Amino acid sequence: MFLGEFEYRLDEKGRVPLPPRFRSFFRDGVIVAPSPEKCLALYTVAEWKKVADSITGGGLSHSKLRKIQRALFGSASPTEFDSQGRITIPSTLRAYASLGGDVVVVGTNNYLELWDKAAWEIEKADDLAEAWQILESLELH
Repeated sequence: MFLGEFEYRLDEKGRVPLPPRFRSFFRDGVIVAPSPEKCLALYTVAEWKKVADSITGGGLSHSKLRKIQRALFGSASPTEFDSQGRITIPSTLRAYASLGGDVVVVGTNNYLELWDKAAWEIEKADDLAEAWQILESLELH
């Protein structure tokens, strides 16, 4: 389970460390993929396979499935840790998520998200307000 927020700095080569406590989960590699919120999703290989299986077995029409496969799988990129615990984010994905200097790694239960710090602050404020409303509607007691 991935929990918490961690601030880092993306270096000039597009490398960013991941929190040390999470690195063992990614021993088979990291799949970096675009997310609809203009951040990046970082998946373990096992979790990525679950995502792929759910999409391909989701009952979508062939044309919709092709669009999703091109958009998601065509943009995704496998990467591994270097000796300093950093992963390299491809330039196309850095541009997609507007990643430059300060970034935040966010735990989202079964995967991580990588955000531009300023964009994360805005998203976090919006998400918190809406999340409390959603939880209230669920009446979890």
